[in-house]
Amino acid sequence: MENSNEPSRRSFMKTSTGVAAAATAFTIVKPELMRGAGNEKLKAGLIGCGGRGTEAAQQLLHGNENVELVAMGDIFEDHLEESLNEIRASKYLGVAEKVKVDPEHHFVGFDAYKKVLASDIDIVMLCTPPGYRPMHFEAAVEAKKHVFAEKPFGTDPVNVRRFMAAAKKSEELKLTVMSGAQRRSQKEYVETVKRIKDGAVGDVVAAYAYWVGTPVIQQKERDPNWKDMTWQHRAWYSFVWICGDQIVEQHLHNIDVINWVMGGHPVEVVATGGAAWRPREEIYGNIFDHISADFVYPNGVHMSSYCRQYPRGLPTNISELVVGSKGRTNCKNMGTKAEDPYVQEHIDMVKSIRGQGPYINHGMTVAESTMTCIMARESAYSGQKITWDQMMNSQLDLFPKAFSYEMPIDVPPLPVPGVYKFA
Repeated sequence: MENSNEPSRRSFMKTSTGVAAAATAFTIVKPELMRGAGNEKLKAGLIGCGGRGTEAAQQLLHGNENVELVAMGDIFEDHLEESLNEIRASKYLGVAEKVKVDPEHHFVGFDAYKKVLASDIDIVMLCTPPGYRPMHFEAAVEAKKHVFAEKPFGTDPVNVRRFMAAAKKSEELKLTVMSGAQRRSQKEYVETVKRIKDGAVGDVVAAYAYWVGTPVIQQKERDPNWKDMTWQHRAWYSFVWICGDQIVEQHLHNIDVINWVMGGHPVEVVATGGAAWRPREEIYGNIFDHISADFVYPNGVHMSSYCRQYPRGLPTNISELVVGSKGRTNCKNMGTKAEDPYVQEHIDMVKSIRGQGPYINHGMTVAESTMTCIMARESAYSGQKITWDQMMNSQLDLFPKAFSYEMPIDVPPLPVPGVYKFA
């Protein structure tokens, strides 16, 4: 969008007058109204049944007892059915018997998310392509559901601010919000970041973030029967409005770690990038294949960020580096290895819901990391220096206002710095 998504807790408060056999009143305390309900069963719904959602559902069920998957939704029926079959045949122990998705809870269509949220669930897993995250998260908070939300939390400033507004409300409601930024649940990172903050490397003077990897190409060709909207969903990684570009969809992992270390977001960025390798063909859409960015934090510290997706066989590097006045760290070398972080994040989430661990709400922090990444993308596209204040006032809104499998949707040209205008 992480193996700990269970329906939120149900508490039964029992009062009796006189003998045990006498009248006993039960009050159902809805999960969203209180935190902490022991090991009561939690029910989860999955929205977005692609590869990430399929994995996340298994990791949730594997990592937690008394959690069931009871509803699923996707815009494509084949995605949903393939996902369900894979979850039922999971390589993870203890998953199959926790799958309770009956035929009446297979929801298909652009409104499938509403039907999942209207089901009897406590946790919703938001694992669609990221363009939908703000709308779905807002609806989940309105429905008072605990949330596992895959990163990033949007693809443009207007809708990330929409997510931020819902995140504030989720905090007021004490809803648990776990992000798919799994390094925040990875013990090596958690312990090392704590040590950095405790002064293990002295004052932070510089930071570096890298995701130098390989392309994500989901379709080798377009089926002639697919209209624009269907095509762009089948090949979503190639289109800015639904993906956000690599720096937003993927490199967020590394940039989020540096924001975590720094305790906040940068205030400005100058970036550059382009499509040196990606051919100008339909399946490659309108995203860049490399972006380099120089971020500045409020205290003047710079983060150098670099991401690229070039063909396999070329050098790769997925890492972070923090340089301090007394030493340096890769942000995980002062910690100990533990549970798979993709499972641990779900364990942490369920403990938060049940009141068995710290309260977790990643809504605002990871939304800020998402906005940080979009800020760099817009700088690279436009060639301009972009500030945080500009992002928080930007009118750039990429999200469609109508949805239909048959709908035409234009693909903007690849951005050209100096020509592309940041809104």
